[in-house]
Amino acid sequence: MKRPLGKLFTSTTTAVEHIRRLRPVRLIAVGDVVAAELLAAGLKPDLMVVDFKVERAPADDKTRRAIDAHKIHTVRVRNPAGTVTSELFNTFESIQIPAKIIIEGEEDLATLPAVLTAPIGSIVAYGQPNEGIILVEVTERKKREFQELFELFEK
Repeated sequence: MKRPLGKLFTSTTTAVEHIRRLRPVRLIAVGDVVAAELLAAGLKPDLMVVDFKVERAPADDKTRRAIDAHKIHTVRVRNPAGTVTSELFNTFESIQIPAKIIIEGEEDLATLPAVLTAPIGSIVAYGQPNEGIILVEVTERKKREFQELFELFEK
């Protein structure tokens, strides 16, 4: 997951403009900073996946307040670092949108089930540390790519 799995935007402003231009059927934000930045730009993700950590350290108060202030249905899910639990995957499949998934553990790999379960025409946004925001435009081809990647993981 070190290499970008979508298009890298080094500017939040440019990423937001791209999202607005595409008008996705669903906008999914994976990660605290990405979620907070999208909210600050006036976008309201349909689904946010957060763990209140940034690079394994506690998220700052501003980021946490932005996420907490977005009042939508919230579900808590356990998911240890470096894993995608069946509980997390099932939550993506069954959750009623709009919603916020708060991970007890880490959301480091949550982009995989986010793309695999998102409707075609969605955008999944996630952070690339020290580089910017990655936007994954969900297509059939992108879903196949993510499925192949997902199958490399231990079951």
